[in-house]
Amino acid sequence: MNFIKKIVDKSIDENVHFQFQKFSKGEFRNRAVIKAKNSKGKYTITTTAEFANEMVRTIAEKLGDDQAKVTGAIISTNDLKDKLDFKEIKQFQGVKKYLIDKEMTGKEILDLLDEFPKAFFALSFEIGDTKLKIKPKSPKSGKPVSKGGEAPKPNFCRLITNDKEVGGSFVFEKPEFKDAEINHIFIIDEIVIPEEFKEEKDFAKVREAALRKGRIIRTAKIDGQETIKEIEFVA
Repeated sequence: MNFIKKIVDKSIDENVHFQFQKFSKGEFRNRAVIKAKNSKGKYTITTTAEFANEMVRTIAEKLGDDQAKVTGAIISTNDLKDKLDFKEIKQFQGVKKYLIDKEMTGKEILDLLDEFPKAFFALSFEIGDTKLKIKPKSPKSGKPVSKGGEAPKPNFCRLITNDKEVGGSFVFEKPEFKDAEINHIFIIDEIVIPEEFKEEKDFAKVREAALRKGRIIRTAKIDGQETIKEIEFVA
């Protein structure tokens, strides 16, 4: 399940929290952009980078104990050299890109996701009729975009699947859709410090624990009809 659907379902978890950790107070336009097609039960979902880790997790869960050829990169500011089996490492301005090209089980991928939840998993692999392709590069930062600013093309992640539950979770307004374009505005109204961290002197710990309280404005054009929905959240 993707983080927008989790917020709608009030199933907020640590992965949703990580999505908003980098945001300050303010309005952030053109986020989590989705373009989706459904042709007789075959879903083609293309998105911006926000959905990458959860897409990897979802397909890794489907893969389970089976193996698949996994390519791409795991990107982190931390030194993971002794913890990853990688083909090559590239580094730029403190960001390390560990290139992956190997057979892996779904469980191995899930273990890495759990061990390094703050890393960015730009991995491509497939199982059966489900294919995931993510660009092996760092996503752009979460800087605000001015009103009228052009939305990024949703071409960072590409998922093709016949799994109705997975495909439909991106267009939950109308699971039997044919064509959809969806955009989000994140509005962060308040930074909430959990009670147990109010006396904490380590600012880094406080920043990581802090919750973002605000709203998501979801604009969805589905089969030619536009809807706008406001979703409140604390994550």
